[in-house]
Amino acid sequence: MHFAPLIAATALALIAATANAADPLQAQVDEIIRPLMHDQDIAGMAVGLYVNGQAHYFSYGVASKADNKPVTADTLFEIGSLSKTYTATLAALASAEGKLDLDAPAQRYQPALAGTSLGKASVLELGAYSADCLPLQFPDTVQTDEQALEFFRTWKPRAEHGTQRCYSNPSLGLFGDLAARAQQQPFAELMTKSLLPQMGLKHTYLQVPASAQGLYAQGYDAQNRPVHVSPGPYADEAYAIKTSASDLLRYVRLHMQPAELSPALRNAAAITQAGYFQVGAMTQGLGWERYPYPAALETLVDGNGSRMVREPQATQRLNPTRPALPQAWYNKTGATGGFGAYAAFIPAEGKAIVLLANRNYPNEERVRAAYRILSSIDR
Repeated sequence: MHFAPLIAATALALIAATANAADPLQAQVDEIIRPLMHDQDIAGMAVGLYVNGQAHYFSYGVASKADNKPVTADTLFEIGSLSKTYTATLAALASAEGKLDLDAPAQRYQPALAGTSLGKASVLELGAYSADCLPLQFPDTVQTDEQALEFFRTWKPRAEHGTQRCYSNPSLGLFGDLAARAQQQPFAELMTKSLLPQMGLKHTYLQVPASAQGLYAQGYDAQNRPVHVSPGPYADEAYAIKTSASDLLRYVRLHMQPAELSPALRNAAAITQAGYFQVGAMTQGLGWERYPYPAALETLVDGNGSRMVREPQATQRLNPTRPALPQAWYNKTGATGGFGAYAAFIPAEGKAIVLLANRNYPNEERVRAAYRILSSIDR
């Protein structure tokens, strides 16, 4: 009988048990994340947690099955539609600086839309997916920005502006494009050379540079084939951010606790978290979506489920706009073909969480995991 492997396994188990006993927070997160990864067949995950004024990071599995490189807090993941909160922050900063009027019609900043249905929609309505029930994605025939503009120009009205929320990459993409046009600078330049540096985000990219490629995780699709995101029209504005758990947690924390930001950026954070439209239990901000806190788990699950992504929802414009609230649960999901992400924060409790995975798994499972982790931690 060979005892060496048994002894080694026992020793590792004892080490893990001792580590978990010494770090109950690690044990709490492990208990939730490890079964999630097993059930959803996720190769690697990074979790960032901010509680009691401290940042904590937990890494699981591998960034790539090809070389078994372990995930770390610096591993880069695609975050898909969580990128929309960055675009919203960029637009909100332009608004705070008096460079962008969120209530202005789109045609003010894109004259090519003059006289069209979407040209009359406000910048804000486009940013809140409430302009005119645009589709979730562009049609396959739309491959360039020029074709996207023609798609917008010939769009046939479906609903009165501000009455239906239809979650839409084209809507948010046009919103970001208008914010850049208002400042007469390319969107990518504003994001990478202005907003990200101002927030101290040194490992967040639209395009991962050669120097950081070694940190870029490999994504895996539903058939476990290796994939990375394929850029399309307005990708930078809608879903192109790649970032690490450490940078993403910093970004979320600064939205929750913006005191160290410049006055304009503090104002921008408040603009993104304000309530502009009511959609059932969810209040739509710019990028961020919020719920009264404490929030029931099933309310959060429903609000982040496929129904909200794929079906039109009746919406009501809040007039006056509801200010940002500390007693609220703010969140946003994001995914690409090979990655799944989620971020949430509760200003009143000073808690924030980010989940990054190199597989796209159901939004509902992300919400449940985050809720369980945050609920298990005392203030």
